[in-house]
Amino acid sequence: MTFQTAVFYLFAAILVFAALRVVSVRNPVHAALWLVLSFFTAAAIWMLLGAEFLAIVLVLVYVGAVMVLFLFVIMMLDVNFDELRRHFRSYLPVGAAVGALVLLEMVLVILAGAAAAGRPSTLPAPVSNTQALGRLLYVDYVYPFELAAVLLLVAIVAAIALTYRKRRETKTQDPGEQVKVRRADRVRLVSMPSEKRES
Repeated sequence: MTFQTAVFYLFAAILVFAALRVVSVRNPVHAALWLVLSFFTAAAIWMLLGAEFLAIVLVLVYVGAVMVLFLFVIMMLDVNFDELRRHFRSYLPVGAAVGALVLLEMVLVILAGAAAAGRPSTLPAPVSNTQALGRLLYVDYVYPFELAAVLLLVAIVAAIALTYRKRRETKTQDPGEQVKVRRADRVRLVSMPSEKRES
């Protein structure tokens, strides 16, 4: 078994374990941390396969953006944050374990890349995987790609509609009603006789 194969099996085991922890832990913050680890491990597997662009997109989009969205959703849930703050130190072991595994994965990917660089390549002429991916997405699979974009847009609109709550204490203005207002509705002219001085 080569070093790259061993690293792949190690990453696959970490990914399966992290994915199981995402769905098995009770604490939503712990689940979010395990989800970060699973995304990062999947990106490390993409790096081992030579798809650097997909790995970077996975880290930037999922770890950077989607995890922030998940944490906002967790904050909007009716979670007792006083209880979570009271046990803040209980997050330290999980956070340290996730951070150590991410650091280990980065070191192993760098070592696997250095080991692969020393061997002669049997691949054909180098082709940019970004260019090949773009050709596949925007030429061969342009309609499924656009359909996925429309489905994501519908999902975003549905998520906004589901989480939108009208608060009673919020004061809002209705521009339509403001435009319909006439001067007679707001100002009333009163005719009063002038006062007479008593002598």
